Amino acid sequence: MAAASSASTTVAPPSTCTSRNVTSQLGSPACSLRMLSSRATNLRSSCTLLGQRLESSIVSRKAQSTSSSVNGARAELGDTLEEFLAKTSKNKELSRLMVAMGEALRTIAFKVRTASCGATACINTFGDEQLAVDLLANKLLFEALQYSHVCKWACSEEDPTPLDMGGEGFSVAFDPLDGSSIVDTNFTVGTIFGVWPGDKLTGITGRDQAAAAMGIYGPRTTYVLALADVPGTHEFLLMDDGKWQHVKETTEIGEGKLFSPGNLRATFDNPEYEKLINYYVGEKYTLRYTGGMVPDVNQILVKEKGIFTNVSSPSTKAKLRLLFEVAPLGLLIEKAGGYSSDGKQSVLDKVVVGTDDRTQVAYGSKNEIIRFEETLYGSSRLSSVLSAASA
Repeated sequence: MAAASSASTTVAPPSTCTSRNVTSQLGSPACSLRMLSSRATNLRSSCTLLGQRLESSIVSRKAQSTSSSVNGARAELGDTLEEFLAKTSKNKELSRLMVAMGEALRTIAFKVRTASCGATACINTFGDEQLAVDLLANKLLFEALQYSHVCKWACSEEDPTPLDMGGEGFSVAFDPLDGSSIVDTNFTVGTIFGVWPGDKLTGITGRDQAAAAMGIYGPRTTYVLALADVPGTHEFLLMDDGKWQHVKETTEIGEGKLFSPGNLRATFDNPEYEKLINYYVGEKYTLRYTGGMVPDVNQILVKEKGIFTNVSSPSTKAKLRLLFEVAPLGLLIEKAGGYSSDGKQSVLDKVVVGTDDRTQVAYGSKNEIIRFEETLYGSSRLSSVLSAASA
Protein backbone atom coordinates (compact mmCIF):
# COMPACT_ATOMS: atom_id res chain seq x y z
CA MET A 1 0.00 0.00 0.00
CA ALA A 2 1.42 3.36 -0.96
CA ALA A 3 1.86 6.12 1.59
CA ALA A 4 -1.03 8.53 1.84
CA SER A 5 -0.82 11.98 0.26
CA SER A 6 0.87 14.67 2.31
CA ALA A 7 -0.92 17.39 4.27
CA SER A 8 0.46 20.92 4.44
CA THR A 9 0.53 22.10 8.04
CA THR A 10 2.83 25.10 8.23
CA VAL A 11 0.16 27.73 8.94
CA ALA A 12 -1.04 27.90 12.52
CA PRO A 13 -4.74 26.89 12.53
CA PRO A 14 -7.42 27.97 14.95
CA SER A 15 -7.54 26.17 18.26
CA THR A 16 -9.55 22.97 18.42
CA CYS A 17 -9.87 22.95 22.18
CA THR A 18 -11.82 24.87 24.76
CA SER A 19 -10.49 25.14 28.30
CA ARG A 20 -11.71 24.00 31.63
CA ASN A 21 -9.94 24.14 34.96
CA VAL A 22 -7.10 21.65 35.16
CA THR A 23 -5.01 20.98 38.22
CA SER A 24 -1.64 19.72 36.91
CA GLN A 25 -0.11 16.96 38.96
CA LEU A 26 3.26 15.33 38.65
CA GLY A 27 3.05 11.97 36.90
CA SER A 28 3.44 9.02 39.19
CA PRO A 29 5.09 5.70 38.40
CA ALA A 30 2.44 3.88 40.42
CA CYS A 31 0.41 2.77 37.44
CA SER A 32 3.51 1.81 35.48
CA LEU A 33 4.66 -0.18 38.50
CA ARG A 34 1.39 -2.07 38.49
CA MET A 35 1.92 -2.95 34.85
CA LEU A 36 5.06 -4.89 35.64
CA SER A 37 4.81 -5.34 39.41
CA SER A 38 4.08 -9.02 39.04
CA ARG A 39 7.30 -9.69 37.15
CA ALA A 40 7.07 -12.58 34.74
CA THR A 41 9.69 -15.28 34.73
CA ASN A 42 10.49 -14.76 31.08
CA LEU A 43 10.06 -12.29 28.25
CA ARG A 44 7.00 -14.01 26.85
CA SER A 45 4.95 -13.69 30.04
CA SER A 46 6.04 -10.08 30.45
CA CYS A 47 4.89 -9.37 26.91
CA THR A 48 1.53 -10.96 27.69
CA LEU A 49 1.05 -8.71 30.73
CA LEU A 50 1.65 -5.51 28.75
CA GLY A 51 -0.51 -6.89 25.95
CA GLN A 52 -3.42 -7.42 28.35
CA ARG A 53 -3.07 -3.83 29.55
CA LEU A 54 -3.08 -2.59 25.97
CA GLU A 55 -6.19 -4.58 25.10
CA SER A 56 -7.95 -3.19 28.19
CA SER A 57 -7.11 0.40 27.22
CA ILE A 58 -8.33 -0.11 23.67
CA VAL A 59 -11.64 -1.57 24.82
CA SER A 60 -12.10 1.43 27.13
CA ARG A 61 -11.34 3.83 24.28
CA LYS A 62 -13.94 2.19 22.06
CA ALA A 63 -16.62 2.76 24.69
CA GLN A 64 -15.66 6.41 25.08
CA SER A 65 -15.54 6.86 21.31
CA THR A 66 -19.12 5.72 20.93
CA SER A 67 -20.31 8.10 23.65
CA SER A 68 -18.39 11.07 22.22
CA SER A 69 -19.65 10.49 18.71
CA VAL A 70 -23.23 10.49 19.94
CA ASN A 71 -22.76 13.66 21.98
CA GLY A 72 -20.76 15.50 19.31
CA ALA A 73 -18.41 16.65 22.09
CA ARG A 74 -15.56 19.08 21.52
CA ALA A 75 -12.05 18.32 22.78
CA GLU A 76 -11.11 20.16 25.96
CA LEU A 77 -8.07 20.67 28.11
CA GLY A 78 -8.57 18.16 30.90
CA ASP A 79 -9.63 15.34 28.59
CA THR A 80 -7.88 12.01 28.90
CA LEU A 81 -5.88 10.79 25.93
CA GLU A 82 -8.68 8.39 25.01
CA GLU A 83 -11.31 11.13 25.21
CA PHE A 84 -9.21 13.49 23.10
CA LEU A 85 -8.67 10.88 20.38
CA ALA A 86 -12.34 9.91 20.37
CA LYS A 87 -13.36 13.53 19.86
CA THR A 88 -10.73 14.62 17.32
CA SER A 89 -9.63 11.68 15.22
CA LYS A 90 -11.85 9.91 12.70
CA ASN A 91 -9.26 7.17 12.25
CA LYS A 92 -9.91 4.53 14.92
CA GLU A 93 -6.87 2.49 13.89
CA LEU A 94 -4.58 5.47 14.36
CA SER A 95 -6.16 6.20 17.74
CA ARG A 96 -5.58 2.58 18.74
CA LEU A 97 -1.91 2.88 17.83
CA MET A 98 -1.45 6.16 19.76
CA VAL A 99 -3.05 4.64 22.86
CA ALA A 100 -0.81 1.58 22.60
CA MET A 101 2.28 3.76 22.36
CA GLY A 102 1.07 5.77 25.34
CA GLU A 103 1.04 2.57 27.41
CA ALA A 104 4.62 1.85 26.39
CA LEU A 105 5.74 5.41 27.21
CA ARG A 106 4.25 5.15 30.69
CA THR A 107 6.18 1.95 31.36
CA ILE A 108 9.42 3.36 29.94
CA ALA A 109 9.07 6.42 32.21
CA PHE A 110 9.03 4.18 35.27
CA LYS A 111 11.90 2.07 34.01
CA VAL A 112 14.04 5.16 33.40
CA ARG A 113 13.31 6.41 36.92
CA THR A 114 14.31 3.11 38.50
CA ALA A 115 17.36 2.35 36.34
CA SER A 116 20.54 1.38 38.14
CA CYS A 117 23.40 3.41 36.65
CA GLY A 118 27.02 2.32 36.80
CA ALA A 119 30.16 3.70 35.23
CA THR A 120 29.28 2.55 31.71
CA ALA A 121 25.52 1.96 31.48
CA CYS A 122 22.10 2.28 33.11
CA ILE A 123 20.26 -1.04 33.35
CA ASN A 124 16.87 -2.33 34.45
CA THR A 125 14.93 -5.58 34.51
CA PHE A 126 12.57 -6.79 31.79
CA GLY A 127 11.26 -10.23 32.67
CA ASP A 128 14.42 -12.01 33.82
CA GLU A 129 16.73 -10.03 31.53
CA GLN A 130 19.07 -7.29 32.67
CA LEU A 131 18.98 -4.69 29.89
CA ALA A 132 20.34 -1.24 29.23
CA VAL A 133 17.40 1.16 29.49
CA ASP A 134 17.56 2.12 25.80
CA LEU A 135 17.31 -1.55 24.76
CA LEU A 136 14.49 -2.10 27.23
CA ALA A 137 12.61 0.87 25.79
CA ASN A 138 13.21 -0.56 22.32
CA LYS A 139 11.63 -3.89 23.32
CA LEU A 140 8.61 -2.25 24.93
CA LEU A 141 7.86 -0.08 21.90
CA PHE A 142 8.07 -2.99 19.46
CA GLU A 143 5.79 -4.95 21.78
CA ALA A 144 3.24 -2.13 21.93
CA LEU A 145 3.16 -1.94 18.13
CA GLN A 146 2.61 -5.68 17.86
CA TYR A 147 -0.31 -5.56 20.28
CA SER A 148 -1.87 -2.59 18.51
CA HIS A 149 -2.62 -4.90 15.53
CA VAL A 150 -2.55 -1.89 13.17
CA CYS A 151 1.19 -1.68 12.47
CA LYS A 152 2.74 -3.48 9.50
CA TRP A 153 6.40 -2.42 9.64
CA ALA A 154 8.45 -0.85 12.41
CA CYS A 155 12.09 0.05 12.82
CA SER A 156 14.19 1.93 15.35
CA GLU A 157 17.63 3.41 15.80
CA GLU A 158 18.52 0.18 17.58
CA ASP A 159 16.98 -2.02 14.84
CA PRO A 160 17.05 0.04 11.62
CA THR A 161 15.92 -2.82 9.37
CA PRO A 162 12.08 -2.79 9.28
CA LEU A 163 10.47 -5.66 11.20
CA ASP A 164 7.04 -7.13 10.43
CA MET A 165 4.65 -6.33 13.31
CA GLY A 166 1.86 -8.49 11.89
CA GLY A 167 -0.77 -5.79 11.54
CA GLU A 168 -2.04 -3.57 8.72
CA GLY A 169 -2.52 0.16 8.32
CA PHE A 170 0.62 1.97 9.45
CA SER A 171 4.40 1.81 9.64
CA VAL A 172 6.33 3.34 12.53
CA ALA A 173 9.91 4.54 13.05
CA PHE A 174 11.21 5.50 16.49
CA ASP A 175 14.16 6.50 18.61
CA PRO A 176 13.48 4.48 21.78
CA LEU A 177 15.44 6.64 24.21
CA ASP A 178 16.95 9.82 22.84
CA GLY A 179 19.57 11.05 25.29
CA SER A 180 20.24 7.64 26.81
CA SER A 181 23.86 8.65 27.48
CA ILE A 182 22.69 11.32 29.95
CA VAL A 183 20.27 9.15 31.95
CA ASP A 184 22.93 8.66 34.62
CA THR A 185 23.23 12.43 35.11
CA ASN A 186 19.46 12.60 35.72
CA PHE A 187 18.80 14.92 32.76
CA THR A 188 15.49 14.79 30.92
CA VAL A 189 15.40 12.18 28.13
CA GLY A 190 12.67 10.97 25.80
CA THR A 191 11.21 8.80 23.07
CA ILE A 192 10.50 10.02 19.52
CA PHE A 193 8.32 8.32 16.94
CA GLY A 194 6.69 8.98 13.58
CA VAL A 195 3.70 7.14 12.09
CA TRP A 196 3.31 6.75 8.32
CA PRO A 197 0.21 5.33 6.61
CA GLY A 198 0.78 2.20 4.57
CA ASP A 199 3.66 -0.23 4.42
CA LYS A 200 6.67 1.96 3.53
CA LEU A 201 9.44 3.50 5.61
CA THR A 202 11.58 4.67 2.68
CA GLY A 203 10.62 6.72 -0.35
CA ILE A 204 8.48 8.83 1.97
CA THR A 205 8.68 12.34 3.44
CA GLY A 206 7.95 13.73 6.88
CA ARG A 207 4.93 15.48 5.43
CA ASP A 208 3.41 12.07 4.68
CA GLN A 209 3.16 11.27 8.40
CA ALA A 210 -0.24 10.48 9.89
CA ALA A 211 1.07 11.35 13.36
CA ALA A 212 4.21 12.04 15.34
CA ALA A 213 4.95 12.18 19.05
CA MET A 214 7.52 12.25 21.79
CA GLY A 215 7.47 10.94 25.33
CA ILE A 216 9.38 13.16 27.77
CA TYR A 217 10.78 11.70 31.00
CA GLY A 218 11.78 14.47 33.38
CA PRO A 219 10.36 16.08 36.54
CA ARG A 220 7.05 15.61 34.71
CA THR A 221 6.24 12.78 32.33
CA THR A 222 4.49 14.07 29.22
CA TYR A 223 3.27 12.69 25.89
CA VAL A 224 3.38 15.34 23.15
CA LEU A 225 1.64 14.44 19.91
CA ALA A 226 0.42 15.83 16.61
CA LEU A 227 -2.10 14.26 14.22
CA ALA A 228 -1.98 15.22 10.55
CA ASP A 229 -5.73 15.92 10.36
CA VAL A 230 -6.05 17.69 13.75
CA PRO A 231 -4.88 21.30 14.28
CA GLY A 232 -2.17 22.00 16.82
CA THR A 233 0.37 20.04 18.83
CA HIS A 234 -0.95 18.63 22.10
CA GLU A 235 0.67 17.86 25.43
CA PHE A 236 -0.63 15.18 27.80
CA LEU A 237 0.57 14.88 31.40
CA LEU A 238 0.89 11.55 33.21
CA MET A 239 -1.30 11.92 36.30
CA ASP A 240 -1.17 10.16 39.66
CA ASP A 241 -3.95 7.81 38.58
CA GLY A 242 -1.90 6.65 35.59
CA LYS A 243 -3.99 8.48 32.97
CA TRP A 244 -2.73 10.89 30.32
CA GLN A 245 -4.48 14.25 30.74
CA HIS A 246 -4.60 16.94 28.03
CA VAL A 247 -2.93 20.03 29.53
CA LYS A 248 -1.70 22.15 26.61
CA GLU A 249 -2.43 22.90 22.97
CA THR A 250 0.12 24.85 20.92
CA THR A 251 -0.87 26.48 17.62
CA GLU A 252 1.65 29.33 17.37
CA ILE A 253 5.41 29.66 17.84
CA GLY A 254 6.24 33.33 18.34
CA GLU A 255 9.44 35.34 18.44
CA GLY A 256 11.69 35.28 21.49
CA LYS A 257 15.38 35.33 22.34
CA LEU A 258 15.90 31.72 23.37
CA PHE A 259 18.47 29.51 21.64
CA SER A 260 19.59 25.90 21.88
CA PRO A 261 22.72 25.33 19.75
CA GLY A 262 23.75 21.74 19.07
CA ASN A 263 27.04 20.51 17.61
CA LEU A 264 29.01 23.65 18.47
CA ARG A 265 32.17 21.86 17.32
CA ALA A 266 31.00 22.69 13.79
CA THR A 267 31.76 26.37 14.40
CA PHE A 268 35.48 25.48 14.16
CA ASP A 269 35.30 25.03 10.37
CA ASN A 270 31.84 26.37 9.48
CA PRO A 271 32.23 30.17 9.61
CA GLU A 272 28.57 30.76 8.80
CA TYR A 273 27.47 28.72 11.82
CA GLU A 274 30.02 30.60 13.95
CA LYS A 275 28.52 33.87 12.70
CA LEU A 276 25.02 32.69 13.66
CA ILE A 277 26.11 31.69 17.18
CA ASN A 278 27.89 35.01 17.62
CA TYR A 279 24.68 36.78 16.61
CA TYR A 280 22.72 34.97 19.35
CA VAL A 281 25.34 35.83 21.96
CA GLY A 282 25.69 39.44 20.80
CA GLU A 283 21.93 39.95 20.85
CA LYS A 284 21.81 38.55 24.40
CA TYR A 285 19.70 35.48 23.64
CA THR A 286 19.08 33.20 26.62
CA LEU A 287 21.02 29.93 26.28
CA ARG A 288 18.96 26.83 27.10
CA TYR A 289 20.72 23.65 25.98
CA THR A 290 20.81 20.27 27.74
CA GLY A 291 22.42 18.03 25.13
CA GLY A 292 19.18 16.06 24.79
CA MET A 293 17.24 16.73 21.58
CA VAL A 294 13.84 15.93 23.13
CA PRO A 295 13.93 18.53 25.96
CA ASP A 296 15.68 21.09 23.76
CA VAL A 297 12.99 20.89 21.08
CA ASN A 298 10.16 20.50 23.58
CA GLN A 299 11.02 23.84 25.22
CA ILE A 300 10.10 25.56 21.91
CA LEU A 301 6.61 24.04 22.21
CA VAL A 302 6.26 24.82 25.91
CA LYS A 303 7.67 28.37 25.78
CA GLU A 304 6.16 28.95 22.31
CA LYS A 305 9.34 30.68 21.13
CA GLY A 306 13.00 30.07 20.40
CA ILE A 307 15.34 28.24 18.03
CA PHE A 308 17.07 24.83 18.06
CA THR A 309 20.01 24.25 15.71
CA ASN A 310 22.24 21.31 14.89
CA VAL A 311 24.55 22.15 12.01
CA SER A 312 27.22 20.10 10.24
CA SER A 313 30.66 21.10 8.93
CA PRO A 314 33.48 19.48 6.92
CA SER A 315 34.92 17.91 10.07
CA THR A 316 31.67 17.24 12.00
CA LYS A 317 29.16 15.47 9.79
CA ALA A 318 25.41 15.48 10.37
CA LYS A 319 24.42 12.83 12.90
CA LEU A 320 20.67 13.32 13.43
CA ARG A 321 18.58 10.73 11.61
CA LEU A 322 15.83 12.01 9.34
CA LEU A 323 13.48 9.05 9.81
CA PHE A 324 13.78 8.46 13.55
CA GLU A 325 14.24 11.98 14.92
CA VAL A 326 14.21 14.91 12.51
CA ALA A 327 11.00 14.24 10.54
CA PRO A 328 8.80 13.36 13.57
CA LEU A 329 9.96 16.41 15.51
CA GLY A 330 9.48 18.48 12.37
CA LEU A 331 5.80 17.54 12.28
CA LEU A 332 5.38 18.42 15.97
CA ILE A 333 6.95 21.85 15.44
CA GLU A 334 5.14 22.71 12.21
CA LYS A 335 1.73 21.56 13.50
CA ALA A 336 2.37 23.91 16.45
CA GLY A 337 2.77 26.84 14.06
CA GLY A 338 6.56 26.76 13.89
CA TYR A 339 8.99 26.07 11.07
CA SER A 340 11.80 23.65 10.31
CA SER A 341 14.76 23.73 7.94
CA ASP A 342 17.80 21.81 6.77
CA GLY A 343 19.19 25.14 5.54
CA LYS A 344 17.28 25.20 2.28
CA GLN A 345 13.92 23.49 2.76
CA SER A 346 11.52 22.21 5.41
CA VAL A 347 12.75 18.91 6.83
CA LEU A 348 9.23 17.57 6.15
CA ASP A 349 9.96 17.82 2.41
CA LYS A 350 13.15 15.73 2.53
CA VAL A 351 12.71 12.27 1.03
CA VAL A 352 13.79 9.35 3.23
CA VAL A 353 16.00 7.33 0.87
CA GLY A 354 17.44 5.01 3.51
CA THR A 355 16.67 4.46 7.18
CA ASP A 356 20.10 5.82 8.16
CA ASP A 357 19.77 9.13 6.27
CA ARG A 358 21.16 12.00 8.36
CA THR A 359 20.75 15.76 8.16
CA GLN A 360 21.40 19.08 9.83
CA VAL A 361 18.32 20.83 11.15
CA ALA A 362 16.81 23.91 12.76
CA TYR A 363 13.40 24.27 14.43
CA GLY A 364 11.84 27.52 15.57
CA SER A 365 9.73 30.57 14.76
CA LYS A 366 9.44 31.93 11.22
CA ASN A 367 11.89 34.80 11.69
CA GLU A 368 14.44 32.56 13.39
CA ILE A 369 14.33 30.06 10.52
CA ILE A 370 14.68 32.90 8.00
CA ARG A 371 17.77 34.10 9.89
CA PHE A 372 19.14 30.55 10.03
CA GLU A 373 18.79 30.01 6.27
CA GLU A 374 20.05 33.47 5.30
CA THR A 375 23.10 33.25 7.55
CA LEU A 376 24.12 29.77 6.42
CA TYR A 377 23.25 30.01 2.71
CA GLY A 378 22.69 33.69 1.87
CA SER A 379 18.93 33.50 1.23
CA SER A 380 15.74 32.04 2.67
CA ARG A 381 12.82 30.41 0.90
CA LEU A 382 10.55 31.91 3.58
CA SER A 383 11.63 35.52 3.04
CA SER A 384 11.18 34.99 -0.71
CA VAL A 385 7.61 33.85 -0.12
CA LEU A 386 6.93 36.85 2.12
CA SER A 387 8.35 39.26 -0.47
CA ALA A 388 6.21 37.74 -3.21
CA ALA A 389 3.10 37.96 -1.05
CA SER A 390 3.64 41.63 -0.24
CA ALA A 391 4.42 42.59 -3.86
